[in-house]
Amino acid sequence: MQQYIKTFSEININDIAEVGGKNASLGEMYCRLSGKGIRVPDGFATTVFAFGHFLHYNKLEGALQDLVQELDTDRFTNLSEIGSKARELIRAATMPQDLCEAIVQAYKRLCRGTDQPVAVRSSATAEDLPGASFAGQHESYLNISGEDRLLEAVQQCFASLYTDRAIKYRQDNGFGKLAIALSVGVQKMVRSDKACAGIGFTLEPESGFRDIVHLSGVWGLGENIVQGAVTPDEFFVFKPTLQLGKEGLIRRKLGKKEKMLIFSNDLRNPDLSSKGSTVNLDTPALLRDEYVLEEREVHTLARWAVEIEKHYGRPMDIEWAKDGVTYELFILQARPETVHSKKDPLKMKQYTLSAKGACLVQGEAVGERIVTGRARQLGSPDQSHLLLDGEIIVTDLTSPDWDPVLKRAGAIVTNKGGRTSHASIVARELGVPAIVGATGATEKIMDGDLITVSCCEGRTGFVYKGEAAWTEKDIDLGRISMPARTQPMLIVGDPEKAYELSFYPNAGVGLMRMEFIISRFIKVHPMALVKYAQLKDGTVKEQIDTLTRHYEDKCRYFVDELAAGIATIAAAFYPKDVIVRTSDFKTNEYAHLLGGQDFEPREENPMLGFRGASRYYSEGYGAGFRLECAALRKVRESMGLTNVKIMIPFCRTVEEGNKVIRIMEECGLRRHSNGLEIYVMAEIPSNVLLADEFAAIFDGFSIGSNDLTQLTLGIDRDSVLVAGLFSEQDKAARKMIGNMISAAKTAGVRIGLCGQAPSDFPEFTEFLVKQGIDSISFNPDALFKGIANINQAEKRSPVPAL
Repeated sequence: MQQYIKTFSEININDIAEVGGKNASLGEMYCRLSGKGIRVPDGFATTVFAFGHFLHYNKLEGALQDLVQELDTDRFTNLSEIGSKARELIRAATMPQDLCEAIVQAYKRLCRGTDQPVAVRSSATAEDLPGASFAGQHESYLNISGEDRLLEAVQQCFASLYTDRAIKYRQDNGFGKLAIALSVGVQKMVRSDKACAGIGFTLEPESGFRDIVHLSGVWGLGENIVQGAVTPDEFFVFKPTLQLGKEGLIRRKLGKKEKMLIFSNDLRNPDLSSKGSTVNLDTPALLRDEYVLEEREVHTLARWAVEIEKHYGRPMDIEWAKDGVTYELFILQARPETVHSKKDPLKMKQYTLSAKGACLVQGEAVGERIVTGRARQLGSPDQSHLLLDGEIIVTDLTSPDWDPVLKRAGAIVTNKGGRTSHASIVARELGVPAIVGATGATEKIMDGDLITVSCCEGRTGFVYKGEAAWTEKDIDLGRISMPARTQPMLIVGDPEKAYELSFYPNAGVGLMRMEFIISRFIKVHPMALVKYAQLKDGTVKEQIDTLTRHYEDKCRYFVDELAAGIATIAAAFYPKDVIVRTSDFKTNEYAHLLGGQDFEPREENPMLGFRGASRYYSEGYGAGFRLECAALRKVRESMGLTNVKIMIPFCRTVEEGNKVIRIMEECGLRRHSNGLEIYVMAEIPSNVLLADEFAAIFDGFSIGSNDLTQLTLGIDRDSVLVAGLFSEQDKAARKMIGNMISAAKTAGVRIGLCGQAPSDFPEFTEFLVKQGIDSISFNPDALFKGIANINQAEKRSPVPAL
């Protein structure tokens, strides 16, 4: 006699055909990973034999098969009708007595004779496979207690095999003609309604970067995060340093967490239409401003995720929850990640905007494409008949019920949601661009408007009015050959592009601009934090208070945010060198930061004034530089990202260099300690003339060709009056650069160059290669052309100059 019930302790991953993908994975983890500290709620599963017995007992096999045969598989015009009839057949059927007894007995054993609440989840035999996740296609019912409600929930799960979205998904993924059966998993309930829940990926979900565990979470039950009803907290954990025992959490982002889904007081409400009597409340302001997980909990979940990935041997998509009664963390599900694991990361299409209209809204970008089309505002999937193929859906949020509609969209824009919301996951699977969390989209984009959705500008996506102009380019990164001697490196400022850029052919980051992180993410002048009490402008203080509301020590805000940005870039390129240039704002640029007007002098020519090394030991900025050093030390020591090197800009004299190095030592950044190398920008004629003396206190140089050219030719490159005379190709500028390379070679230290000219002018690249330069750093959009120029130059100059 075939078993109707199997406990999790009897199930492993080879039992998919018997208990479905979800339950097979739960049993596998319960049996194999509990010994490694991973907690999975105990439970049992009804088998496919139980489902077959239910169908046979009610003589439903033929009727259901006939219904499915009537499905219009071209346009799915009768999908709703077929699904409704099939579900009604199952709901109206009678549960066989022997099956009822088997389920009730298993429930009593699991809950030791009590009416302890359980979670009841569907698990199909074609679910959670590497090629098709079926995530969200079938129903789950939470907080179910009592025998009668449990049996009703099991039957509702049986019926969910024929939800409209599940029928369509099976057709789209080639399972339409297969006999799919349904198992039901019954687990002890984790009371995340009293705490928090979320999901996680063992890769970065937007780029597919494999060395990150990405966790996101919300207060209450996890359904809000799956449906994209709220913007969750996000946590990025770097696997290599986590496994070395370092601080793996390199970045976290506070979400709005607008709602929290909890169970209503009437827990015995027999209506299962709301999946267990839940209510979505406004999240209290205090909780919105708190992260759902403490750092130690983030590390625990990340370690579990790494173990799960290692066990299954592939990237995984997990669901987690925290019990608000016991305060314990649990893994609720683990399935293969089905988007990036099927992609070749070396093949990409590069989109570049050349013209655009006014920005209507912006949010988080999903994908890297650009699409133009008509906006179609839809309030629910029931309005799918209004959507023409290829139009851009604009709506509040989506849920699995939207799946058949989303497959016809050219792009998706939602008011709510985050990177792990339902709309984001489906958009990645379909390969269509989406912008989620675009607040006000349904108000600012009118139905029928011609709009352009752009997801190629980093992690922020933009909706532009009208039809934009752009170019597309297919790139096979695997076919780009790296130069033999001269290292092509990247110039990077935006942490949000780092994971994507890591797939480009490169030898690391030759210039990481700290200024972008300060202006885009921190937004506050560091001295305004150091001397917060002295600020007189009440409005400025209020804005700073808002940004630093999680910090008693406002300076810690600057250190943590700067460290997170640097660490993200360092992790993306680990273990390759990432050379971080300390801040090089001019006074007029620093003044634009929040509170900056109080701490920046007015200068006639900021380009030649109070900038670079001179600031770091000054009374007016010295304390701010120490915050920069604290952030760099945190990245290198606490986070273990020792591939970070440091570069000092605009260092006019050797004595300035010594002063800065002494301050760095005082801040715990001792040269050569733990492999720390400190470089200097070669951008002033004095750096060239005294190269041997600078080489004695620094580990190498990076030629800043823009500044070195302007100071060689006496040109203010900010002045339009003489801009036409500016050229790195000028003989004097070339001679200065050549002398710098020669001096570095004589001193035996590393030398590179950062600038646009090597990608624009092949002859300039050839000049650098002949001189024997070690590396050339390019902006990302110029990298491929720059590599081609280096390869050509090396062919022409097989032996570098001595």
